[in-house]
Amino acid sequence: MKLKWAIVAVLAAFLGVVVNSSSVAVDTREVDRVRNKAVLDSTDFQIIDNFVAEAVRELVRTREFTSIARLRTVILSRQKSTQGQYAQKFSEAAHKYISEGFEQTRELEPEDRKTKIQINLLILTDGLQDLRLADLAIKMLKSKNMVIRYWAVHCLTNPAVIKQLNSEETSNSSSAEVIAEEFKQLIESSSSEILGLMAQFAADVKIPQGEELLLQIADMRIKRYADWTVKYELLDNAILKLLAGKIPSPPADASSTPPAPSSGKPAIARRFGQLFSYVIQRYVRGQPFLSDTQKQQLASVLVDTEDKCIGRLLGRSQPAIKRAVERSNLPGLLAEHDRLLGSATTPGQLPATLNFDYGTTPTGQNRTAPIPLPEPPTKPPK
Repeated sequence: MKLKWAIVAVLAAFLGVVVNSSSVAVDTREVDRVRNKAVLDSTDFQIIDNFVAEAVRELVRTREFTSIARLRTVILSRQKSTQGQYAQKFSEAAHKYISEGFEQTRELEPEDRKTKIQINLLILTDGLQDLRLADLAIKMLKSKNMVIRYWAVHCLTNPAVIKQLNSEETSNSSSAEVIAEEFKQLIESSSSEILGLMAQFAADVKIPQGEELLLQIADMRIKRYADWTVKYELLDNAILKLLAGKIPSPPADASSTPPAPSSGKPAIARRFGQLFSYVIQRYVRGQPFLSDTQKQQLASVLVDTEDKCIGRLLGRSQPAIKRAVERSNLPGLLAEHDRLLGSATTPGQLPATLNFDYGTTPTGQNRTAPIPLPEPPTKPPK
């Protein structure tokens, strides 16, 4: 999923973070000595505290942004130690002084300097991969600056943090729930890159709220398709895969009757079917005014979803969608849509196999087909 290219491009231009030969005025000799000790005392703890304090303050004070990457590297390279006391004290100091760093940025001027320092503090927090620092990122989630918000979300969704959230050795379910609830408030106002991170988090974290978050993200995308305002259609390749990953595969014996989905799975299957339907319908009905990039993204979603999801969910694979896209056979694509997902007269193979429907009609009847995509706008969407 190529969702980070925009952030990387922005950072390269915005931060000017290029490691050069400039020296970093942070003394590491004492802390390096402490890292190798078997048992630490109060003097050693103070050395750790002093090192983290000096390094973070230097990062906040510096106006030479080409040295920031080196500063972060110096800090991160001193985090790890086989000494448990060291790791604990380093984490405590990092929380204390990064928190102070964020407070100090409130007084910084001009605004772009404040933003750069806040982003770098978040990148540092992300690099530390420490769940104990989660509250520092949570405080930055509601920033209207999408680069700041991206890195705040990244701090909370990187694989190391998710592993800590899912750990059976430590009870972190409450932390995961807090993060999921915070993410739910960001769905409507976040960029595609951020939505991609949150969707992956929702699929990976082992709490019921994760599934709820994934459904809300899918609902938002479905809504955007319905009103023809969806952007970056390639995001739905990832969302459809994550939804499909939550749906049990049918039995290997095709002649046997698949078991009814477990609690909550029909809701996931319904979102999968409706979102995939809207991708197909948008591709067909939007041909007159969608850009070449949009068409290419939609085609990629269609072909990859058929290959990676439909075959597994139905227990067999056939590239009918791929052939229709390659041949620009729009009627054939719609016919495959109806066969897989259902029509007004016939249930589709996917709902029949996975035992789901598309909700109810205004008269209370179960829908056997996805909701049709409303008419396109009279003017091409911007």
